[in-house]
Amino acid sequence: MAFPEHVDYVIVGAGIHGMTTAWKLAERLQERGEKVEGRIIILDKAGVAAGASGVACGVVRNNYFQPAMRRLMAHSVEIWESDPKGLSYHPVGYLQISCEAMRDDVGTIFAQQQAIGYDSVFIEGANASTKYMRGIFEDWQAQGITSVLHEKRGGYSNQTRTMYALADKVEKLGVRIMTGVEVTGFESENGSSAIRAVETNKGRIGCERVIIGAGPWVRDFWKMLGLPDKITIKDYDGELRHGVDMWRYWQLEEGVLLLDPDLGRANDGSIPPVVHVDTDAPLYSTVDGSLITDEMWGIYYKPDWHFGGIQGGAAPYKVDKPADEVQVDPYGPASPEFVASPEFAHMWVSALAHCQKRYEGQMGKYHHEPSGGIGCFTPDSFPVFDHFHENATVIADSNHGWKMIGVGHLIADEVLGTTQELLEPFRFARFEKGDLHPVSNSPYPWS
Repeated sequence: MAFPEHVDYVIVGAGIHGMTTAWKLAERLQERGEKVEGRIIILDKAGVAAGASGVACGVVRNNYFQPAMRRLMAHSVEIWESDPKGLSYHPVGYLQISCEAMRDDVGTIFAQQQAIGYDSVFIEGANASTKYMRGIFEDWQAQGITSVLHEKRGGYSNQTRTMYALADKVEKLGVRIMTGVEVTGFESENGSSAIRAVETNKGRIGCERVIIGAGPWVRDFWKMLGLPDKITIKDYDGELRHGVDMWRYWQLEEGVLLLDPDLGRANDGSIPPVVHVDTDAPLYSTVDGSLITDEMWGIYYKPDWHFGGIQGGAAPYKVDKPADEVQVDPYGPASPEFVASPEFAHMWVSALAHCQKRYEGQMGKYHHEPSGGIGCFTPDSFPVFDHFHENATVIADSNHGWKMIGVGHLIADEVLGTTQELLEPFRFARFEKGDLHPVSNSPYPWS
């Protein structure tokens, strides 16, 4: 097939956001009686799911302290639930298990989930929490837990299967996916900031609209668009802070314990909810009993047949470099710098043993292969979904991306002219206006 000279919509990135934007955009055009073929193209310098979407843990949850995030995630969960088989989605639910320092925050999440009709239950008190968890896992033994939020919706998906299913879906709708095509710049209209063409390593493509869903590479496209690398933020006290970095990177820590996934099943033999634990209980080594930390720590995990074991992760850590100096490529397990550390493996497996007796002494089963990746975060660690230069749209997910399958659908509707209320709290202007999202006591920067 010939290299296109012009298309209406250029979508950059063959990950979760690029695919879902193309999906809804193509469906909307069909609903309007318009053709799709030759009008929408997805460009990726590598391939489908070659970036963050290809290494994602796949967890889908609504466990957010921020009301805007909860509403947005409720919308996304509905899309996951609309075709669980086709999207390789497992609606097993999600458990937020917390210590006393987080109890009020999690109680607030529960109350607001009830307000939007999101099915969940909240258990309070140490004894009640332990009893509830032992009703799921008889070997539950985590210490210092005083609340459990059980989201009956949510769960996890098998990321590469999901991505290839989405690729198949959009291609059947008439969308063209071009891999091995690297975007190198944008050409502006004469006398306007609007984008009239996308420059690539294979040639120039004229266009009417550009949509960027590039995950951790968003920093580079932000620069190509001439958008600021330093911004002004009105902080929570109403003070203006100037010269704040727009982007920062965090190292994502995830891994797999190579046990039969069936060993992770619940008491009744079912696939259990995804488990997420945040606690300030001292964490001791499952190898030698030494103290690993006596500060707040958090992990998440699930039995996962796609990964072939017990899969999960822990709180990320900041990459100690200016954003411009971070080498995103090669990404994920291929990176010589940004992969999960031996310290992570020791901590995570010990934390599994802290939570359930079945994982005691299993350090030797850890899969010592490169894993993890890096995420590109905004100043407040929450997404920016906005439009620039008249016809350029940026999906900067701040590493919340995988679970947000609904964002692409909302973006598609905005591109076609219908503003989406769910995206309003995530505009770029919020930083200078001081419309920041509230911060919880979680050890994670995005909760």
